[in-house]
Amino acid sequence: MSVEPEPLKRLAISVEYDGTRYRGWQAQKHDTQVVQTVLEHALSRIADTPIQVVCSGRTDAGVHAASQVCHFETEADRPSYNWVMGTNTHLPDDVSVSWVRPVPPEFHARFAAQSRQYVYVIRCVPFRSALMRHATTDTYKELNPQAMAEAGSYLIGTHDFNAYRSAQCQAKTSTRTVMRLAIHQLDEFIAIHVEANGFLQNMVRNIAGVLMAVGAGEATPDWAHQVLVSKDRTTGGVTAPPQGLYFLGPTYDGVFDLPDTVRIPPVFKSILATDPVS
Repeated sequence: MSVEPEPLKRLAISVEYDGTRYRGWQAQKHDTQVVQTVLEHALSRIADTPIQVVCSGRTDAGVHAASQVCHFETEADRPSYNWVMGTNTHLPDDVSVSWVRPVPPEFHARFAAQSRQYVYVIRCVPFRSALMRHATTDTYKELNPQAMAEAGSYLIGTHDFNAYRSAQCQAKTSTRTVMRLAIHQLDEFIAIHVEANGFLQNMVRNIAGVLMAVGAGEATPDWAHQVLVSKDRTTGGVTAPPQGLYFLGPTYDGVFDLPDTVRIPPVFKSILATDPVS
């Protein structure tokens, strides 16, 4: 008498990671130094069967995530608490799961996302920090946040961001809609908070590179617009380092009844709680 297999269950999961020692999110053949491979290995241990995850947005080498939402399917039946605690037991200290929830079959971590948010954190100091070296991008230059905010305003809306993506970007279209681009300042910290319906490879870091050049007085704010309309990556500035970039998470329709899918790292909450610079 044959035994019917258990029906597949779809689960959503939120993952936090320090991307310093990883070559990005996406799994590569025989490459264990990517977050996806580390996570799938841990989940497979708990499910007692191979697990593959689909993420809400890939991150590049050295980039961090406060809430990388993924989904996966499994026959394994485990309470959410066991998924979280068990998976974390098999994860390294720089990757952790914060919640797991059952979702309907139509939920898709990537395609159901309505928007995604990133923050790029800059620290303006005359010397490098030993403690913050992986958490922020340091600059000895004095940045003008008002000029950066003016430059950023040119990028809000629906545009062709070809000039703000990596030459290696494989996205079929470079048109994206930026709903928010806010500059926040607190003490020596300046944060660039960006929300869009999607992001191109290196898009936020290229935006940060242009805004930092404007903030340093190396270009006028309208240069951000000139770069945009050129649709030519070579007209832009230097790609900002990955250390200060955090994927805060995606947003979804409330019908999925998920916990908070956008999370601000506690150390930066006070910065983003300040009024945006105008």
